[in-house]
Amino acid sequence: MTERRPHPGRVLIVGGGTAGWMAAISLAMAWIPLGAEITLLESDAIGIIGVGEGSTPKMRRFMQKLGVAEHEWMPSCNGTYKCGIRFPAWSTRPGYESYYHPFFSPSDDPFIRAFHQNMTLRQRNLDVHALPDTFFLSNYLAKHSRAPLGDGTLDHQTDYAYHFDARLIGEYLRKRSIELGVRHLVDTVTGVRQSESGAILGVDTQRGGFVEADFFLDCSGFASVLICGALRVPFMPYKDFLFNDAAVAMPTPHPDATTLRSETLSSALKYGWVWKIPLTNRLGNGYVYSSDYIDAATAEQELRQHLKLPESDTTEARHLKMRVGRLNHCWESNCLAIGLAQGFIEPLEATALMIVQDTVEHFIELYARGGFTPEHRDAYNEKINRIYDSVRDYVYMHYKLNSRRDTDYWVNARENRHVSDSVAAILEVWDNGGDLLGEIVRQRDYMSYSPTSWFCILSGMARFPKQPRKPRRDIPVIDPAGPRKACMEMLEHYPDHRSVVMAMQPAH
Repeated sequence: MTERRPHPGRVLIVGGGTAGWMAAISLAMAWIPLGAEITLLESDAIGIIGVGEGSTPKMRRFMQKLGVAEHEWMPSCNGTYKCGIRFPAWSTRPGYESYYHPFFSPSDDPFIRAFHQNMTLRQRNLDVHALPDTFFLSNYLAKHSRAPLGDGTLDHQTDYAYHFDARLIGEYLRKRSIELGVRHLVDTVTGVRQSESGAILGVDTQRGGFVEADFFLDCSGFASVLICGALRVPFMPYKDFLFNDAAVAMPTPHPDATTLRSETLSSALKYGWVWKIPLTNRLGNGYVYSSDYIDAATAEQELRQHLKLPESDTTEARHLKMRVGRLNHCWESNCLAIGLAQGFIEPLEATALMIVQDTVEHFIELYARGGFTPEHRDAYNEKINRIYDSVRDYVYMHYKLNSRRDTDYWVNARENRHVSDSVAAILEVWDNGGDLLGEIVRQRDYMSYSPTSWFCILSGMARFPKQPRKPRRDIPVIDPAGPRKACMEMLEHYPDHRSVVMAMQPAH
């Protein structure tokens, strides 16, 4: 049995980027006060992916835990607020051509019940209004370009996330980490040394020689230098579930300098979808697609047409390949993989940094609980695998529920017979008019998304029987005018998004 210790000793993080520096600052706060040494080694010869410019509300809690106010970090990262994600053109069903995945607010509580009532009736083939957008305040905030910050007259806080430049937030976290005592080395790994048992002893570097440590974090991106290269942990692709494996990205100027949207737009195209993310200085755009259906040059052309760029436009497009899936397990021997080294699910729900955060926070908790020994390694690996698989299932559901027929890509995605037991059970209960809430509660240990998120996607993508009948007079149907009026009235308590963000900018 491994002897318990008061701290993890010397920890070496290999790789920077957002994932590496999120890990560094989290470990520094938790373990440097105990006597641990945290070092981050990154190469100046290897670029970072830096595409993921969206986040989930967990990022807000991450920044709060660091004790960093929004006005301190958002301006330096071109940060904006995010109320949710809008999904145009995934569905072709009349009245459901676009749906909005909201972040939730306590003010939604009565409307969630109203939405659930109408959704259940529509699920039973009655002709009632069940588009989720109508029932959630954050949809109205996003539609009217408001910031999700109440004026102080409300007795609750609306939940929200952020958009930001991934490269700049990595630089910001690096600065904060170094201030907290993280040692920063700039060098390139040329080899990995291991003991007879297979544990990592250290890494050889191009300029600084051998760097040894007691525990290692692999943040080396898709290369997975330590976890796959040295420790040979197998990678488990999600190709059967998620077709997309490439992206092309390019920035564009804001079309209207007087307004700033507070939502991510994820619009379906012929062979995938396009993100549009508003930063303070530009729009971030990218086409996520499957290379089995379209080549890189055609994808770039389709993106340029979607963005309505003139043929004379010379904006450079950045092409990326994605390794979609996860490791068989992310903690092997004395090494933990984080970020792209660990796995990747396409950015449709902006979950990459959420998974980084979960991975790091659970590790800090369980490694310390086990006296900085491998005592809880198996349970930890199982937990992280469940997070990955449950996010995969929710992202997969967007494709499964699409009703487009314009290309084989969309037809094949809808008819895909590769389906997890979790998704199969949800669809069976939903399609038979059963108790979906009960099914999700039954699966709660394997779920990363709330029941309301599941209700929103199934309703928003119109997974309903066709040719609904008119409800009888005695059936309690919610008139959508009520929630719509109440949400519109609440808008007066929320300021203009652009005004709030611009007010944070430092004076020149």
